[in-house]
Amino acid sequence: MDKASHLPVLLDEVVEGLAVVPGETLVDGTFGAGGYTRALLGRGAGRVIGFDRDPDAIAKGPSLVPDPRLLLVQERFSQMDRVLTERGLLPVDGIALDIGVSSMQLDQADRGFSFSNDGPLDMRMSQSGTSAADFLNHADEAEIARVLKEYGEEPRARAVARAIVAARPLTRTAELAAVVRRALGYRQGQKSDPATRTFQAIRIHLNAELDELEQGLRAAERSLRPGGRLAVVTFHSLEDRIVKRFLRTRSGATPAGSRHRPMAAAGPAPTFEQVAKPVSPSEAELARNPRARSARLRTAVRTAAPAWDQEKAA
Repeated sequence: MDKASHLPVLLDEVVEGLAVVPGETLVDGTFGAGGYTRALLGRGAGRVIGFDRDPDAIAKGPSLVPDPRLLLVQERFSQMDRVLTERGLLPVDGIALDIGVSSMQLDQADRGFSFSNDGPLDMRMSQSGTSAADFLNHADEAEIARVLKEYGEEPRARAVARAIVAARPLTRTAELAAVVRRALGYRQGQKSDPATRTFQAIRIHLNAELDELEQGLRAAERSLRPGGRLAVVTFHSLEDRIVKRFLRTRSGATPAGSRHRPMAAAGPAPTFEQVAKPVSPSEAELARNPRARSARLRTAVRTAAPAWDQEKAA
């Protein structure tokens, strides 16, 4: 595999946000093709624990990053505090999360994440459970429409769902993309392909990605030492909203009351501080990697306050 084609988004900014000190223990919660891990080890990290739910990523990891300081774990990042506790590795000094599908997954047609190359309708990050074909061929129209609207922000979700049901059974990514384009009146040369929203929605739904992100942020809160750094890269507004809301709440930056509405009672002590403004890719990075277009990086530093949600991930 060409490592250059799998450079992670906002790499320099993530590494800078994590402010690696030689010898530290860091978590790469979304190992993928190992780009962040490689950079963190290059900055002198003493150990990187790489999490990924995709068995392919874990299997290829040792050849992508052949370094004895790397510990790979096939598990969702929302489970990091449980895994780290079991291995006696808590607390850690920094955590990086790159939310969504990896370039490695997108580029493998047989994984079914993209319609750029035809492949089976799969989209399962863990390669287990309900596939995209299973969902689309058995869910009712209302449920498909709900998923498209909620996770893809598709304005014509009902029309697309109706077209999908009428075209069943669907088994290939190219079939699904063609159905969506017909339903939405796609014309060759349009700036963006309307099938993108449908593919995004189905992928997020099947892999419970937004729930995973919310649980993962709480797991990171429980895993970081005081002064530990968190860096989260998101790729669309639904994800970014979750991270923004979490860091705003956990840093105590809740809206003040007014004379019409009394201030809410003080909550737990803030668990994060130094919450930075979101960072977007530079023009130079966008020229190298158009996939980075919608990326946003948010970073923060853990305080010494106890985690708000002390129970371990289920």
